Amino acid sequence: MDIVSFYRGKRVFVTGHTGFKGSWLCKLLLNAGAIVTGYSLEPPTKPSLFEALDLGEKMHSVIGDIRDLERLKEAFDEAQPEIVLHLAAQPIVRDSYKDPVYTYETNVMGTVNILECVRQSKTVRSFLNVTTDKVYKNKEWIWGYREEEELDGFDPYSNSKSCSELVTHSYKNSFFTDAQGNPTLPISTARAGNVIGGGDFGNDRIIPDCFRAAAEKRDIVVRNPYSTRPYQHVLEPLYVYLMIAARQYEDISYAGWYNVGPDEADCFRTGALVDTFVRHWGEGLKWVNRYDGGPHEANFLKLDCSKVKFVFGWQPHWNLDQAVMRSVEWYKCYLSGGDISACMDSQIAAFLQSGTECKEK
Repeated sequence: MDIVSFYRGKRVFVTGHTGFKGSWLCKLLLNAGAIVTGYSLEPPTKPSLFEALDLGEKMHSVIGDIRDLERLKEAFDEAQPEIVLHLAAQPIVRDSYKDPVYTYETNVMGTVNILECVRQSKTVRSFLNVTTDKVYKNKEWIWGYREEEELDGFDPYSNSKSCSELVTHSYKNSFFTDAQGNPTLPISTARAGNVIGGGDFGNDRIIPDCFRAAAEKRDIVVRNPYSTRPYQHVLEPLYVYLMIAARQYEDISYAGWYNVGPDEADCFRTGALVDTFVRHWGEGLKWVNRYDGGPHEANFLKLDCSKVKFVFGWQPHWNLDQAVMRSVEWYKCYLSGGDISACMDSQIAAFLQSGTECKEK
């Protein structure tokens, strides 16, 4: 299946479209010729990729709170979507300690609300809920977590995404399964590892911290250089999301729960990731280790992605060095006042081409 051409003319509803991942996703969909409606709060950062790309003028963008079921359903019913991609979330671990109630309301009831819209829809043919690698009970072991492992995130963010998974499972069993136990609508979740890429301006995220330090010509402050994470370029999971939603749209047997992460060789310590950024940026940039005594964060976390590779024949397109190089390329284009939309088009084309080369090998 040509994933890109599949979306031409398809009506797609994206929650969380003003965020970093949501903006890249909408760019992909618009390039493919999809009819895109987004529902989200205002962009979460200043500056933001959403505004830099002027996406509000290129798609139907609805600014609203995922906790507001009435407002959400009004936008949903107007869009009459065939495919729903649910990304809206409070995504920052540290922020979840500061405001756990808002985090749970957004990440749990937000999932309930979008599934209520799907339940009452006559047009939806594919639903994907995007969660996180942090949904698993973290035992700090050295092997990757598989999809059948226990769901029990530690902090309010991680735990609320575990709950979002359980909500999705419950709705699937309660409302989208017939009396014989057969699914009636394809519903999946995707548990993605840490993403990096140009256009991320978020707080408490390592690549944006690197960019801000580079732009201000100061040292990068790294608070936990020894933590290990499954880092990947943002295009990697977004492509998998589109692939899952497309495949299950045509064959419901593809619906399921999928880990989406890099190969084991690209599960890096944060300090090694920053070293890679420094090497690609150049200009005398360096970093310092300065732990700031923040809340609990897991030291070791990686995913076993055997299932998505086996089911879909998928392989990561770019290794971590390539992912960091592309991130630096985007930020340098942005700093110089270059055409970031053209830069992203070039990166998307290179990404898709590298995927073709992988399949041919």
